[in-house]
Amino acid sequence: MKKALTLLFAFISIQNFGQSHLFEKVSTVLKKDILIEAKNNLNEKPITVTYFSSERSAGGKHDFFSEGDYWWPDSAHPNGPYIQKDGLTNPDNFTAHRKAMIRFSKIVANQTSAFIITGNTLYAKQALKHIRAWFIDTATMMNPSLLYAQAITRKVTGRGVGIIDMIQMIEVAKSIEILEKHHLIKQTDQLIIHGWFKQYLNWVTTHPYGIEEREAKNNHGTCWVMQVGAFAHLINDTTLLKFCKDRYLHLILPNQMAANGSFPLELKRTKPYGYSLFNLDAIFTIAHIYKITDTSIKKSIDFIYPYVKDKKSWPYPKDVMYWEEWPIAAPFLLFGYQIFKENNWLATWEQLNHFPKNEEVIRNLPIRNPLIWLVD
Repeated sequence: MKKALTLLFAFISIQNFGQSHLFEKVSTVLKKDILIEAKNNLNEKPITVTYFSSERSAGGKHDFFSEGDYWWPDSAHPNGPYIQKDGLTNPDNFTAHRKAMIRFSKIVANQTSAFIITGNTLYAKQALKHIRAWFIDTATMMNPSLLYAQAITRKVTGRGVGIIDMIQMIEVAKSIEILEKHHLIKQTDQLIIHGWFKQYLNWVTTHPYGIEEREAKNNHGTCWVMQVGAFAHLINDTTLLKFCKDRYLHLILPNQMAANGSFPLELKRTKPYGYSLFNLDAIFTIAHIYKITDTSIKKSIDFIYPYVKDKKSWPYPKDVMYWEEWPIAAPFLLFGYQIFKENNWLATWEQLNHFPKNEEVIRNLPIRNPLIWLVD
C-alpha cells in the first residue's frame, strides 16, 4: 500500500509540474537530501519574530529587528555609539529575527520542493502552517515593514540598508505562488497573504529607508530590485514589475558592471570574493524572474567563473572573514546555464556544496531551493 501511494504521488507530481531538462538534472542531484530534510521539517513548529525580543529594539513585539553586522562597541567611548569595522561581524549583535526568517524560508521552500518531487500534499500543508504563522495569525504575524532592521546601538533605530534582510522572503513568495497554482491555499488566506505583501511593497517603495536602499549603487540596490520584483510577481503588480525590469536593464547593469564583467564596488569591499558572488546571484535571480536573456550579463559569469573553478587564482585580496567557506553551489551558475547553455557552469554547480552549514554563507545565498524556480 505504501509503495502504491508513493508511485501515485510521483505520478501526480509528473503530471502537475512541467519538468525541463534542467529540472531533471537538479532534481537528480538534490532529491535525496531534499526529502530527508523535508521529513525532518514535518515536526518543526513555526517560529516567528514574536518568539524573540530585544530590549534594544525601538519596535514592538511584531516588528522585525536586527543590528548592523559590522558595528562594535567603541573601546574609547564605552557608553557612546557603536563604531564600524567593515567586514568583521560582531557576534553579540541581535540576529534572532533574521535567523527566524531564514529558518522560515528554508522550511517553506524545502517543503514546497518536496511537494513538487512527490506530489504529497502533506509537505504543502506543513509549509502552509508556517506561512499562516508569519502572515495571517494575529498573535504571531510579522508587521509588513523593516523599520527597525540593522539598527546601530546608541546611533539609529533602523536603517535603509536593513531592507536587505528581506531577501530571505523571496523563496517564501515563490513557494506561495506554487501552492496557489495547485489550489492549496484557501482564497481567504490568499487575500490576507497578498495583502501583507502589498503593504510591504507600499512601504519599501515609499518610505525614505526604501528609497535610500533602492538608490544604493552596489549589491543593496540589486537586492532591492530582486525582492521587490519577486513580491510584485506574487501579487501580479504589473506596474512594479515593469519598474524593476527597467531599473535592472538601464541602471543596475550599466552602472554596476565594468567592461570586464566585474563589479568594482564589490571588489573594493573587505570581502570582495563573497560580495561579488552574492551580487551575481542577485543579478541572475532577477534575470530569471523576468526571463531576461540579454547577452551583456554573460560577461559577469565569464569574469568570476575561473575563480569559482579555482579560487586559488583569485587576483584580489582575500575576504577578511569566511574566505574558506566560499564558493558554494551558486544559483547564478544554474540560471546562467539556463540562459546560455554553458555546460561547464552546470558541471561546476553539480560539484560544489549544495547545503552549506555556515550561517553567514546561508544568509548570503538568496536561492537555497532551486527546484521551486525551475518548475514550469
